[in-house]
Amino acid sequence: MSQAATLFGFLLIIVVNTVVASVAIRFFRLRLSTDWGAVVYTAIVVPLLFAFTTILLSGFIGFGGSGLDRGTALILVWVVPFTLAVTLDVFWLPAPEEVELPEETR
Repeated sequence: MSQAATLFGFLLIIVVNTVVASVAIRFFRLRLSTDWGAVVYTAIVVPLLFAFTTILLSGFIGFGGSGLDRGTALILVWVVPFTLAVTLDVFWLPAPEEVELPEETR
């Protein structure tokens, strides 16, 4: 596999994992009533989502290739997207208190 395809694969995995983490973190921060609940769910659920998307994209579909060692690849596809997603949610999006949620109907 060429280096360009490997680079494209890693970039695709980084983008997908960043989007998945951003949506999950925002969902937890908006829906859970405690700050620690959002932190605990984020710490547990987001890595599970990363495992699923990484296995799907790199294993079954074949993106990412094998051009890097395992440590560097894990940093690229797990640490970088998680850090970007947390930074996006904390610094760029409005605080959960400022967001109006629709009322629940039961």
